Amino acid sequence: MIKRPLSRSCNLFPSSFPMQRQYNYSSNQPGCGGCLLIITLILLATGGWQAVGSFFSFLIFSILFGGLFLFAGFFGFTRYIQSRAAAYEQSQTETHNRFVFLLVNILVCIAKADGHFTKSELRTMLNFFQHSLHYNQDQMYWVKQLIKDARDTEQDLDALLTEFRSSFAYEPRLILLELVYQLIFTKKPVEEAELNLARKIGDFLGIRAYEQKTMENKYRYGHQYHRGSAGSGSAPSEQHYSTVLGVEQGADFAAIKKSYRKLSMQYHPDKVAHLGNEFKGVAEEKMKEINAAYDHFRRKFEGS
Repeated sequence: MIKRPLSRSCNLFPSSFPMQRQYNYSSNQPGCGGCLLIITLILLATGGWQAVGSFFSFLIFSILFGGLFLFAGFFGFTRYIQSRAAAYEQSQTETHNRFVFLLVNILVCIAKADGHFTKSELRTMLNFFQHSLHYNQDQMYWVKQLIKDARDTEQDLDALLTEFRSSFAYEPRLILLELVYQLIFTKKPVEEAELNLARKIGDFLGIRAYEQKTMENKYRYGHQYHRGSAGSGSAPSEQHYSTVLGVEQGADFAAIKKSYRKLSMQYHPDKVAHLGNEFKGVAEEKMKEINAAYDHFRRKFEGS
């Protein structure tokens, strides 16, 4: 074992304290063995060997009972979580459950592609379900179990994507690709190999090229600002609004209006309502963002 030298901040005793005094102080503290020896001598003096035997029998029984109690508590809590997760899963439609299952397994496959499943990648997945979808405790139990199972199982990414493409329309595919980019951009710097993987997934899912480019640029240039601007007190920039609408900065109002109409159709909440209310909520939040960007440009051009 390599021993790391203690830094100055780790020195808990002032240098003015004599070393002998520190040693004497610590050596006067009895350990567990010393305490047991003292108790044994007291019991031997007062009750004989019978008292000593009773004491150690009680001690061993307490340790075994405590360990059994902890194991039973852990086992019971695990079963309780599993039952709550199963109850939630049974309350949802088969389409909803399969969508989330494929979503989780595809994201875990991508996260494991470099041989490492990092805490930041796990946090990104959990944050999406907890904060974007507003999942409650029972729902989060279910998602965590899905992630755990996916991490412990080797899955074929091509097979998962093929099923996803054949099972879901264009709008749910956009949600998947958005999450893929969120996951990839948790790493700094972002690896080009993973970006290429995201682009291939977008192509495989049939996502239009300009929408892929818009989504990638959103996370490459504007994602950190977008996340941090809510509490900064400053208004989003025009570049941010252009990125949301998928147009070049400086585009005319006709191009902006055309892009807005396309996005409004793609992210209409009714298009993903069959996946569950939580995904309908994601589309509603996206529509708010799109409408805010369009209103900015409408006021700008109408006022000029």
